[in-house]
Amino acid sequence: MRATHVPEKGTILTEQWPAPEATRDGEFVVRVVAASVCGSDLHAVLHGTLHPLGPTRAGYPGHEGVGVVTESRSRKFPVGTPVLCVPPGEMGGTFAEYMLLDDDHAVALPGDVDPSDLTQMRRYMMAQQMGTCLYAMDLYWPTEVPERHAGTCVIMGAGSAGLFFLQDALRRGFEQVIVSDKQESRLRIARELGAHTVRVPDENLASVVSELTGNNGADLVIEAVGSDALRAEAVQIVAHRGIVGWFGLYESFDPAPVPIFETFRKCVRLQASVAAQSEPGLVSFHEAVRRIHDGEVSVDYCLGPVHPLEEAGEVLRIAERGGDGHVKFTIVP
Repeated sequence: MRATHVPEKGTILTEQWPAPEATRDGEFVVRVVAASVCGSDLHAVLHGTLHPLGPTRAGYPGHEGVGVVTESRSRKFPVGTPVLCVPPGEMGGTFAEYMLLDDDHAVALPGDVDPSDLTQMRRYMMAQQMGTCLYAMDLYWPTEVPERHAGTCVIMGAGSAGLFFLQDALRRGFEQVIVSDKQESRLRIARELGAHTVRVPDENLASVVSELTGNNGADLVIEAVGSDALRAEAVQIVAHRGIVGWFGLYESFDPAPVPIFETFRKCVRLQASVAAQSEPGLVSFHEAVRRIHDGEVSVDYCLGPVHPLEEAGEVLRIAERGGDGHVKFTIVP
């Protein structure tokens, strides 16, 4: 089968690999219909945060995808089942014609899904990243007694993750959501979804947050880009006893500066989120699929260009420079 190969930093190839086989109970093989590019893929391939086993893995680093079960030793996922692929993020596998999954790393799509309808399947593919966002939001904004005041939420980055955070923040009752980004095309979508937007560096995010919060700062700040500088800035603009959620992955394996004095002075809670794919029962991913099915969330702005597998490297570089006006990219085997 054809699948990507990342032998070293900066290199992603399409090569022939042995087709996977289901050899254990609970395993099944999926024919990948579509895969999607995630910001963490850029860090892995282009910035050097490769998993040690990455070079040995077919389809690495892709981890967002949808497909149809073609071979199965699973009672939950018989042959013909359309599925959302939820492999462990560090292992990937979706940039391939076929991939091996098990009962703990997939979600069956609704019965009315037509796996031959690429547009429909691409919509449900967005449940993978949305699921990671829902999982993260439960960490960033948990139910507390007494209940926290959901005043202002700031989201740094209007990529697909940032826009999913925006919709969930409004759903959770935040009075205002401020979204920052460099790309006007993405900020336009954020405004249509209900956000106050800040285009950086033309506007100063800290100044806007101060003005819109009466100099109190934001109750929740989510860094959804993967920038060490933005993670530090998040501490500066969060309110006293506020929460900072780190979602975008680290730029490198090296230590990064954190404004410790400000963190202590304001009694800030720092909360990272990773490994949503290990959530028992994949509850957040099931919920994301349900919201898409019931039309409770907008995803069509993510249905950007479709590229063949052989163009994966080019697509990663387009995404790294801002997407050229697109929020999300689809890879088809």
